[in-house]
Amino acid sequence: MASSLTCTGVIWALLSFLCAATSCVGFFMPYWLWGSQLGKPVSFGTFRRCSYPVHDESRQMMVMVEECGRYASFQGIPSTEWRISTIVTGLGCGLLLLVALTALMGCCVSELISRTVGRVAGGIQFLGGLLIGAGCALYPLGWDSEEVRQTCGYISGQFDLVP
Repeated sequence: MASSLTCTGVIWALLSFLCAATSCVGFFMPYWLWGSQLGKPVSFGTFRRCSYPVHDESRQMMVMVEECGRYASFQGIPSTEWRISTIVTGLGCGLLLLVALTALMGCCVSELISRTVGRVAGGIQFLGGLLIGAGCALYPLGWDSEEVRQTCGYISGQFDLVP
């Protein structure tokens, strides 16, 4: 098949796809922050959590459910900063994935990517990278939420988890 990319463009497309896939997997995984609660390991992402306490009616006590999942609603995310981080990081991952898939199509379809389109795609990738970086920078601002304090210690705060 004919390609509209040079050898450098093909390498850029492959690296773009690898970077976008890695970013998307990292965004989706709930292992950004680790702690423990009721003697069980707990982890958080921007919009997912592993292990959470529930009240067991039959035993009249709190027990840990050891499974991972999303919060029940967007408002269920523990802090405003994490909500913003979820949107910003997700948007950045989406932009990176869009450019990477377009670049991969450019490896197979002739005349799909011109020099101008390549420059615009590079700018979109830069914007996506900035958004992901901003989302990662916002994430520690939510460390003062009640859920994180229960898991990481009641004296934890923004950018400070060490008790």
